[in-house]
Amino acid sequence: MKPTKIVVFTGAGVSADSGIATFRDADGLWANYRIEDVCTPEALMRDRATVIEFYNKRRKELFEKEPNAAHYAIAELEQRFDVEVVTQNVDNLHERAGSTRVTHLHGELTKLRSMQNPNLIVPIEGWEQRLEDTAPDGAPLRPHIVFFGEAVPMFEPAIKIAATADVMVVVGTSLAVYPAASLVHYIRPEVPIYLVDPATPNLSLVRNPVTHIQARAAVGVPELVKLLRDRY
Repeated sequence: MKPTKIVVFTGAGVSADSGIATFRDADGLWANYRIEDVCTPEALMRDRATVIEFYNKRRKELFEKEPNAAHYAIAELEQRFDVEVVTQNVDNLHERAGSTRVTHLHGELTKLRSMQNPNLIVPIEGWEQRLEDTAPDGAPLRPHIVFFGEAVPMFEPAIKIAATADVMVVVGTSLAVYPAASLVHYIRPEVPIYLVDPATPNLSLVRNPVTHIQARAAVGVPELVKLLRDRY
């Protein structure tokens, strides 16, 4: 008998419990910048230095943080289930906690890519990208991040992953950032959704059965893992 396939869909709330600033933090890293100045293709062309500085700061912050109980609990699921993680987060905390199959919808802070060829992706050593750094094709490098207004190339693979789920776990996402939020609509109608979030996202368009654990990720996910072990 094949193991139960669990697809875990995570958002900023998972990383927030590790101290990673989110979009909506009033005093977070984003509060010092306008999105239009640091997270659009136009910003990159207009002021590349500011964009690179912003992501250097985010990368430096990431290297100072550690995975939390939610990341470790999600990784622990692999001991018993067939697990794939689809995340809106650009950090590597899932991988550092031990998750082995992680799809990043919005890019990865620990990678850079050619400004000429979006498929030419390279790792970055350390936290600092220098302005003069170039890709193997000679083009300037940019953060490997999906900016506002850009396509989400990993969304199609994520849809295929969602379609294989026997159980979907949704953690720390408001289900308000599209197209990522629509991922819950690609699972089979009978597949249960387990939602861990202190808030109550808009589930009016979700037809699947939903179990809501109203807690922050570091508290609710370990609780959920125990429930899943007992139930499946």
